[in-house]
Amino acid sequence: MKKNHLNQLAKLGETMFTKFSKEFKEFITRGNVLDLAVGVIIGSAFTAIVDSLVEDLITPIILAITGHVDLSGLALPLGSTTLKVGNFLQAIINFLLIALVLFFIIKFVNRFKRKNPEADVEVKIPATEQYLKEIRDLLKTREEKTGEN
Repeated sequence: MKKNHLNQLAKLGETMFTKFSKEFKEFITRGNVLDLAVGVIIGSAFTAIVDSLVEDLITPIILAITGHVDLSGLALPLGSTTLKVGNFLQAIINFLLIALVLFFIIKFVNRFKRKNPEADVEVKIPATEQYLKEIRDLLKTREEKTGEN
């Protein structure tokens, strides 16, 4: 009797695993998941480029213009601990600089993207179709007016 229950339990576990693996395979092979994975990987690589641009090029230029301004050392004592306000403020400044750089990069890239020529082309409707549309619209407004009376 116990052996029969164990066999049934094993079959149930096998069925559940098969169903789970099928669902997982469908989930992982969806286009959205793969696109997301590629985006995360490219985003990680791009982060290094943007960080270097901000830290190695833009920040030194800003420091040369404004003088040495580093807020990371600013701290406020609070009881037995210290609030590192400067690190937080420096992180906000770094975020704004990175956002600004990304804005300019995206603006630059969008300038060179090939425009969709189909979107710019105006579709010309033959004159007969245009006349038929106008007649249809006139009949429709006439029906609406007579329906109101």
